[in-house]
Amino acid sequence: MTETRIFARSTDGEWTATPDGNRRRVVLHTDELMMVEFAFEKGGIGVLHSHPHVQASYVAEGRFEVTVGGKTETLSAGDSFIAPSNVVHGVKALEAGRLIDSFTPHRADFLA
Repeated sequence: MTETRIFARSTDGEWTATPDGNRRRVVLHTDELMMVEFAFEKGGIGVLHSHPHVQASYVAEGRFEVTVGGKTETLSAGDSFIAPSNVVHGVKALEAGRLIDSFTPHRADFLA
């Protein structure tokens, strides 16, 4: 049995290209919770989608147009949003930026 990692450094984790042209790296995860960093260039799109996981996102850097459940707002560094389970959501980077997303339960598809 492997021990769960409980600390991560900014240099940990491999960056992976996402299907929509951005990048992500899994920071930490357990079966119940996962933290993922996403990086976007200006104009980058996180396409509208839904999944069974609850997602909480923190804007670490930049400005994003965020749509959750048909409602759209512009969020900047320090702002956050929640995408409830199975609710359609997506983002557009108005400038280069990063999102820190937490998912519960973890996204097994990000570990494949």
